[in-house]
Amino acid sequence: MPLRSVRARLVTATIATLAAAGLLAGCTGSPGNAESGVTTLRVGAVTAPATDIVEAAGAAISDGYEIELVPVSDYVTVNNMLAAGDIDANFSQHEPYMQEFNEKNGASLEAVQPIYNFVIAFYSKTLTDIDQLPDGATVAIPNDSSNTARALKLLADAGILGLTPGIDPYTATLDDVAENPKNLQFLSLEINQLNTAYDEADLVFQWPSHIAALGLTPQDDGLLTELDDRFALQLVVPSAEADSPATKALIDAFTSDEVRKVIEGNETIEAAF
Repeated sequence: MPLRSVRARLVTATIATLAAAGLLAGCTGSPGNAESGVTTLRVGAVTAPATDIVEAAGAAISDGYEIELVPVSDYVTVNNMLAAGDIDANFSQHEPYMQEFNEKNGASLEAVQPIYNFVIAFYSKTLTDIDQLPDGATVAIPNDSSNTARALKLLADAGILGLTPGIDPYTATLDDVAENPKNLQFLSLEINQLNTAYDEADLVFQWPSHIAALGLTPQDDGLLTELDDRFALQLVVPSAEADSPATKALIDAFTSDEVRKVIEGNETIEAAF
């Protein structure tokens, strides 16, 4: 849609620096083109395909609005920016991760629309089958609680370890590993740092959006895979804006045919709307 694609504009400034300096504008959309009455909605995203989705939504946003893609380097920063009003929405996380951020930071962010589900997996540079996992293997997993639990649940479901009986596996921590017959050693890292462990660790948990940088996909290279719709990637806004006209316009754009086309063109994700 060339005539409308100009609405998804890439911000090339160093976002983390600007946010830290408090140089970005307020929280309810910026005026955009005052003469035309267009309101600019700034949407933060960390990596493809989330950034691709934001651009597709920009091509579909209703008259009176335009979407400005704000690339951000990491998941903590993109939430800090939203909580501070430096952007109007973000699209880079699932709801459990957002809830953990709210609880730790006294923030009030709200997931307003699931957009896509994605396949996560464990990968290995040296193993071709999970049955080859050696005793004492190093396993790299995310260090945030929601994704730690997701990784441990996947290992437990495969019979590689056992969790404390009766525990909700979606809340599991390393302290809840009750059976570890292979004496696995766990390395906890930020999601966007897990690729750095690929050369050294025996097994690495990773999102498809990040593992793609190593030329890997869950379908072709994952030793253990999982798709769970409770971890759908969500459009997130400040709670005070959840029912605003601007948020409705964003939801409509993010659930448009233009966005669905991008999702259907990526085999690692599937539409959640």
